[in-house]
Amino acid sequence: MNALKGIALQIGATFLFTIMSALVRIVSDHVPTGEIVFSRSFFALFPLLALLAWRGEIGAAVRTDNPLGHIARGTIGVCAMGLSFAALARIPLADATAIGFAAPLLTVMLAALLLRERVQIFRWAAVIVGLGGVVVMLWPHMHGSFDTPGHMFGALYALMAAAFTAGAMVQVRRLTQTETTAAIVFYFQALAALAGLATAGWGWVLPSGYEGALLLTIGFLGGVGQILLTESYRYAPASVVAPFAYSGMLWSLLLGFILFAEIPPLLVLVGGAIVIVAGLFVIWRERQLGIDRTREEAATTPPAAPTP
Repeated sequence: MNALKGIALQIGATFLFTIMSALVRIVSDHVPTGEIVFSRSFFALFPLLALLAWRGEIGAAVRTDNPLGHIARGTIGVCAMGLSFAALARIPLADATAIGFAAPLLTVMLAALLLRERVQIFRWAAVIVGLGGVVVMLWPHMHGSFDTPGHMFGALYALMAAAFTAGAMVQVRRLTQTETTAAIVFYFQALAALAGLATAGWGWVLPSGYEGALLLTIGFLGGVGQILLTESYRYAPASVVAPFAYSGMLWSLLLGFILFAEIPPLLVLVGGAIVIVAGLFVIWRERQLGIDRTREEAATTPPAAPTP
């Protein structure tokens, strides 16, 4: 175990995912969401397969005892990815990131409802407070603080993406009972690429050289980010490294300002802070209870910067 190395890898992964999200925001002006989903997933396979081959884990990646479980995880995850990309096309980068931080809180709710996981009053209280922060973040988008109605839909897409991300994490928890991390990651990327390819008949465009380079970079950054994320859990438990995923808020604020001259409304920042505090409390409480999410966290591919 090397906590500092694990933390550094988590921060690096979060930084790469935030850059990826910024590039998605740029390319979304001209490239359909389904085409971006395909590129994000297909090109991510190359660094992932290279790492698996170097470790001799290709066999473990393709071996599965639960193909239907992978299909369910892939379906939910693709919905999360598509919705998050649709949100990035419509609202500022920091707003999409902050709303996405609701996913871990929603995961607690779904785990209690679907997995019968015991959730005590302290975590329920954190979830309720965090969801209050989500309402605060959504308020500017729902009440005309922006000039275009697309912002309202973008905020709703981001919230729906967080909900689907939570569903994907619950499904990953089921899969970790029988499947390896390599298999969960590989099958999701492969199924997401196929799902994106299936949208080719609905308005795909021939990208320019610049746009093609962006699409390739989006996939490559997603794949490398996934590797760094998975590696971070080799060196430290989830309770140690997961809080540093919230560094994505800092990166998104910086990149949003530098690349798009975006300054989030005060209510978005306040709501984001509430959600982050609630999420950190959930992580701290799970550590106190001895709950280790390492395997499912490592096997979860964030659709955008903030989602585990």
